Amino acid sequence: MKSALCYREGTEFSEEELRQLSQLLIDVVEDGASLGFLPPMQLEEARAYWNSVSHEHMKIWVAIQEDVIVGTIQLHLVSRANGLHRAEIAKLMVHPTAQRQGIGRGLMLLAEARALAENRSLLVLDTRAGDPSNQLYQSMGYQEAGRIPGFARAADGSLHDTVLYFKTLE
Repeated sequence: MKSALCYREGTEFSEEELRQLSQLLIDVVEDGASLGFLPPMQLEEARAYWNSVSHEHMKIWVAIQEDVIVGTIQLHLVSRANGLHRAEIAKLMVHPTAQRQGIGRGLMLLAEARALAENRSLLVLDTRAGDPSNQLYQSMGYQEAGRIPGFARAADGSLHDTVLYFKTLE
């Protein structure tokens, strides 16, 4: 039986947490997730990504099970004057062995709650067409705004459409 799942907001990460976040990124990319990276992904590339993440206008949460980070999400708060009412959901990742357990939904709910607390009334996100994440976003009330054909390249060189979603928060 798995131990309890807990979520926490990350402001700074320890060396061990950075290692776990890097491994999570590698594992989800190797599993086929479209997050801006292509397999095979090296630890140095994953580590460089996490070291480059700025926390100034970004909130990050991690899902932890048995002392291991099994998921993460980012909320990017728009800081430009004409966008102070909106935020972007980004880099929702759940380890392949922890999927279909409600972790992604839990992370999304945390990001939505923070968006409301930050007086954000509009959330936007994008995901690859056909990915299981589309079902999650639609089930949570996100509406498709459109598609961009050939937006992301896959490991085999093929191009995939991306779907743009939005949700108005009340």
